[in-house]
Amino acid sequence: MEMDKRIVPGRVGVIGLGLMGGSFAKAFAKAGVEVYGYDVAEDVMEQAEVETIEGRLTDDVIPTCELIIIASYPKACIEELARIAPLVSAGAIVMDTGGVKKVICDQCFPIAANYPFTFVGCHPMAGTQHSGFAHACANMFHNAPLVIVPPKMDDFARLDLLERMKKLMKPVGFARFTLTTAEEHDKIIAFTSQLAHVVSNAYVKSPEAKVHDGFSAGSYRDLIRVACLNADMWTELFLDNADNLSAEIGCLIENLRKYKIAIDDRNPHYLHELLAEGDRRKREIEGEIDHDRYTRRHHHRGADRLKDLSVPCGSPHLVPGRKHHP
Repeated sequence: MEMDKRIVPGRVGVIGLGLMGGSFAKAFAKAGVEVYGYDVAEDVMEQAEVETIEGRLTDDVIPTCELIIIASYPKACIEELARIAPLVSAGAIVMDTGGVKKVICDQCFPIAANYPFTFVGCHPMAGTQHSGFAHACANMFHNAPLVIVPPKMDDFARLDLLERMKKLMKPVGFARFTLTTAEEHDKIIAFTSQLAHVVSNAYVKSPEAKVHDGFSAGSYRDLIRVACLNADMWTELFLDNADNLSAEIGCLIENLRKYKIAIDDRNPHYLHELLAEGDRRKREIEGEIDHDRYTRRHHHRGADRLKDLSVPCGSPHLVPGRKHHP
């Protein structure tokens, strides 16, 4: 697609100058890229104008941007795209940064299809437990992966889009670009990100958390890191991906139930198998061991019992050393 002559090559517009949008703006600005920004909070705008952006992303500036980043909650992202769509020039790219993709892409792809620009669903795999422009960092995305959900197009067009995204994102420092579908993204992210936030947030609700000082070390700090979160944002993200997240929570509950049974029954053999299986799984997914070779090597030790521990969540299974469990 030929670019509109009004576009200034490389010029970036960022809508939403929170942690994500602010980090994009700071990364581009640090690399010498011309960045314009917009945020509903006037104090944020004033700070960004002093520290980072060339100026405000007004309706007059939008047509001059080659790349526009919408960094807001899913519902707001959809509304913002609908608002700016008539202003975006032909050949430009508009991307989001949302933590869920299906609800965004299902609405944004049809909107963009009515105009001569391309909307690309994106999810930068980086962040902190903090929020807001004050915590935005130019190095936030350095060596991080960027997940990309392209609109429906042929393979050649998809590869061209990927190459263009790599070029536009080069100043930001992403190390890896992954093309996927909105459905696959949301299914995986329910496990890799959303479940971790639920677990951390629930973990600190133990009464013992109030008296942890002097009794806690690295494992405690690792587990509570993302308990501090933006409740407004995560409520929307969780409910926009409710089915996938609920399935992951159910799977975790089922696995925790096995540990509880082993501990309640004082069953060292079953508990050892559960712990060994978790250790093996972790090393397997990190590429430290080969699954098939491990299974053959340990078959004589009772590897058949591992089958009981590897059934899909919710499936009936037998607990070694126990005649019955609810």
